[in-house]
Amino acid sequence: MKTNLKQIHPLSWTIIIGTIFGRMATTMSIPFLSIYLIKSMGASPSQTGFVVAVSSLIGVFASFYGGYISDVIGRKKVMLISIFGWSLVFVGFALADRIWIFFLMNALNGLCRSMFEPTSRALLADITPKESKLLVFNLRYAAINLGAVVGPLLGLQMGVANSNGVFYIAGLVYFCYGLVLIVQFLNNKEIGTATKHLGNRLTLMGALRVTGKDRIFISVLLGMIFCVLGYGHFGSTVGQFMEINPRIEDGVKWFSYMLTLNALVVLIVQFPVVKFASRFSPIIPLIVGSAFVSCSLLIFGLFESVVAFMLSVVLFTIGEVLMFTMTDVLVDKIAKPELRGTYFGMFGFNNLGNVIAPLLGGFLLDAIGVQSPLLIFSIIAVSSACGIPFLLSAHRHLSAEEAHRIV
Repeated sequence: MKTNLKQIHPLSWTIIIGTIFGRMATTMSIPFLSIYLIKSMGASPSQTGFVVAVSSLIGVFASFYGGYISDVIGRKKVMLISIFGWSLVFVGFALADRIWIFFLMNALNGLCRSMFEPTSRALLADITPKESKLLVFNLRYAAINLGAVVGPLLGLQMGVANSNGVFYIAGLVYFCYGLVLIVQFLNNKEIGTATKHLGNRLTLMGALRVTGKDRIFISVLLGMIFCVLGYGHFGSTVGQFMEINPRIEDGVKWFSYMLTLNALVVLIVQFPVVKFASRFSPIIPLIVGSAFVSCSLLIFGLFESVVAFMLSVVLFTIGEVLMFTMTDVLVDKIAKPELRGTYFGMFGFNNLGNVIAPLLGGFLLDAIGVQSPLLIFSIIAVSSACGIPFLLSAHRHLSAEEAHRIV
C-alpha cells in the first residue's frame, strides 16, 4: 500500500483533495435544491423535477463531448474552463429569484460538471500506473463521500432550505480549486496537453461509432442507466417525499441526516467491500449493487418510520458502493487507451438515469400522492432493477472475450 501511495502523482492528489472540498460545497447546496424550490419558491413536485432533471439532461450530451474534446485539445484546457465556469454557476444560483433562472443555472451546472468530471477521471487514468488505478479511483470515490459527510450538515446549519446564500460559498470553493489546478499544471506542463495526432484523424462522429460498436461497453452503459436511475431517486424523489409527507415531522432535518449517514457508511464499508469485490469480474459488483439499491427503495414504500429509513439508507449505500467503486476501473479496462477520454465521456450517458429519476419521481408524487408510498416506490424499485439483464449480458460477453484472449 505504501508503494502504491508513493506512485500517486501530485496532480492526482490535487484532484482527490479538491474533490473533498468540491463535493462538500456541492452537497451543502444542490441536494436541498428541490426542497428550497418547494418551500421558498412555491414550485410543485413536477416543476421541481424538471429543474433538477435538466442538470443531468445537459450532462448526458455534454459529457461525451467533454471527454472527446479533452482527447483532442487536452485535459488541462477542458478542466480549467469548466471549473471556473462552475464557480460562476454557483454565484448564479445565489442571485436567482425565479424558477426559470434556477432551471438555467442547473442546466449550466450540469454542463460544467459533465465537462470536468470525465476529463478529470481520464487524467487520473493517464498519470496513474496500472497497478495503482484501483486505489486512485477509490481514493477519489472516498474523497467524494468524505466531502458529502460534512456538506449536508453544513447546509442544514446554514438554512439552505430557506436561504440561497450558501451558493456563494460553493462558488468560492470551486474558484480556489481552479487556482490550485493552475499552479499544478504550471508545475507539470507536459501533463494534460492535446493529443494532436488523435485530433487530426478522429472526428466526433468517428468516436461515436467506435464506442457505439463496442458491444460490452454499450451493455454496461445501458445497465448503468438503470442503476443510476435507482440511485438518482435518493437525491430527488426521497427528499421531496420527506418534505411533503405530512406523516413525517422535520423531513428536511431527517433527510440531511440520511445524506450524512449515506456518506459515513460509504467511508466505513468502501475499502472492505472493494477488497472483497475485486476478487470478481468488475461487472458482478454492479449487478449485486443494483439489487441492493432496488430493495432499499422498496423499503421506503413499505415503512414510514425513521428507523426503517435509516436502515434503508445503509442497504442503499452498500449497493451504491458496489455499483460505483468499480465502474471507473471497468471503463478503463474496456476502453482503448488512445480513446480513454472518449470512453469516460461516453459513459456519462448513464446520467440519463439521473434525468429520468426526478421526472418519474415528481410525476408519481403528483399523480399518486404521498398517501400511497408503496405503489410509488414499488414502481421506482422495479424500474431501477431493469438494468440487471444488460449487466448480465455484458458479463457473459466480457468473460467470453477474456477466455478467447487466453486461448
